[in-house]
Amino acid sequence: MRMSRCLLLLPLVSAIATAHASEADEVQVLHQQLQALQQQYKAQQNALMVLEQRLRSIEAQAPQPSPTTRKIAQTSGTTGAASAGYGTALKETSKEAPSVTDVYQQASGFFGDGTFSLETGLTYSHYDTRQLFLNGFLALDSIFLGNLGVDQINSDSFTLDLTGRYNLGDRWQFNINAPYIYRQTTFQSAGASGGSSTVDSEETVTGNPRLGDVSAGLSYKFLDEAPGRPDAIFSLQVKAPTGVEPYGIKINPVPGNDNLNVPDDLPTGNGVWSVTPGIALVKTVDPAILFGNLSYTYNLEDSFSDISSQEGVTLPGKVQLGNWFQLGMGVAFALNERTSLSFSFSELVAQQSKVKADGQSWQTIVGSDANAAYFNVGMTFAPSDQLSIVPSLAIGLTPDAPDFSFSIKFPYYF
Repeated sequence: MRMSRCLLLLPLVSAIATAHASEADEVQVLHQQLQALQQQYKAQQNALMVLEQRLRSIEAQAPQPSPTTRKIAQTSGTTGAASAGYGTALKETSKEAPSVTDVYQQASGFFGDGTFSLETGLTYSHYDTRQLFLNGFLALDSIFLGNLGVDQINSDSFTLDLTGRYNLGDRWQFNINAPYIYRQTTFQSAGASGGSSTVDSEETVTGNPRLGDVSAGLSYKFLDEAPGRPDAIFSLQVKAPTGVEPYGIKINPVPGNDNLNVPDDLPTGNGVWSVTPGIALVKTVDPAILFGNLSYTYNLEDSFSDISSQEGVTLPGKVQLGNWFQLGMGVAFALNERTSLSFSFSELVAQQSKVKADGQSWQTIVGSDANAAYFNVGMTFAPSDQLSIVPSLAIGLTPDAPDFSFSIKFPYYF
């Protein structure tokens, strides 16, 4: 009798043992998949510095007030009798006020042969983004294994820059710009206290005021405005990597939250040389001035002694930042003899960046491309013949663009 019971239990025991073995194999497979995901997560962290560079590039390329806006006010300040409304006459010493064509032709994008201007500017940019990330996989089509987090990044930057411009004849203009940048970024993430989505933690990283990337360039007016055609100006700008580069900055986890990793420092430059040719068109259409521009920035490939973001790891390699196109168009009006106003749209489209560790092949950084569009409002007020005040506001229209950028500049003409 006992023997028969034992024989009946043998299949059951065998089935249980098989089930345990199958579970052990499944657990091992899950461990392997989890390790693979952890490696992918490290790779994503390595890409953070390139993404940080992308943000810095977009902030640095935030649209500036149209030069057309300055042209109107500059001419208004020097003539002393600009129009209160284009095409209308002012009864002053028996002279007619100049029309919009007169105003633009006198300025013509330049401010006099042999004239030098020095411009001081202050720009504030704010960037706020939120994202939900799932770093894991589904087990049995219903159970999520891995990290779940809700991230928020608030970035603020202040840029104090000094720009010098010099006119040679009525067609050439040379310029040089030196920015001084202060940055502060706050990283927030849910997932503290063992991965709980109800507990948040944050960490603020501050980049002390330091020099950014210095740029210099020239402009040449190769076509004069005439009936049926606009003024056309070619420009060439070169930017040097004088700022703090984003490569080799280490990323460390925040104690108490495995989902939150923050960099040790914030860069102030791109780390590579860049060349930007562009063309601008300006046309007077009484009572307004229409303008548009198109440029292309080519970032040169460069080598670095360390491109790793992991603490304790030094990895030499090369970086190829994605090139970008930038376009803009808008309209400007003169409100009175001292004030002008402009409205414009601008957009920057950046390609993906690539990194290459020594001895390895090129890797494309997923998510490093960008599309930043802005709506811009600018104004120029000329309190004297030599000084102008130029405030402007750029409102971000796409997630890649900063929420807004406000700047105020003070060009002084000698």
